[in-house]
Amino acid sequence: MNIPNKRVQFLIFIIGFISLIIVAEKCRELVGEEASSKSGKFTLLNCFDMGSGTLACMVKEGVKLYFYNMRSVHVERVRHRAIEVALNEALTQGMSAGDAAKQAQKEAAKAAKMAAKQAKRIVGPIISSGWDFFEAIYYGGTMTEGFLRGSGTLFGTYAGGFLGEERLGKLGYLVGSHLGSWTGGRIGLMVYDVVNGVHSLLQFVQTEESEVYKNENPEAFQESYVYETPNYEEL
Repeated sequence: MNIPNKRVQFLIFIIGFISLIIVAEKCRELVGEEASSKSGKFTLLNCFDMGSGTLACMVKEGVKLYFYNMRSVHVERVRHRAIEVALNEALTQGMSAGDAAKQAQKEAAKAAKMAAKQAKRIVGPIISSGWDFFEAIYYGGTMTEGFLRGSGTLFGTYAGGFLGEERLGKLGYLVGSHLGSWTGGRIGLMVYDVVNGVHSLLQFVQTEESEVYKNENPEAFQESYVYETPNYEEL
């Protein structure tokens, strides 16, 4: 029952993501190039231009990978240390080798889980989020664009790393964090474009209503803008 639910959730996510891409693209066309997101113009394809785009992607992804790997190494170190300590304690208490190994595995799992929770709040996701925020500002985007992209990257990194580690362990965490970071950042940019598009559409509707009112009631419209020149001779 759990597997079909996960598949349904994944399918809903894919449909929602594709729908958001289509809506965001229409909104970018509506508001024009100047008002649309700036950093979104640098896409995954730019990483394969064998020039500055490739270099920028290599540096960016290298920094991310380094910090994600630091987190995984930290967890593994804590796990091994916990196994050593638990084995020594169990053996000094006179437990058999088999029981001591089981006890050590339990303690190691607890320690690794605690270390992972602590590390998730540090370094990797924050560095990734901050990088995308300043990248958006660097490309001429607004503070709102940077905030939405950075927030999307942050949540995407957490979610992708968590789901990946659940399925494939350390490798899953590294891959999931990268994919989650990219997906979350793109969702943030698309949300920015959709909000801009809706705002522009509302302004257009208000302008059209004003024009209709002006055409239907020209006298009332003119009276609202009449400026009576004061008679200075009477003063």
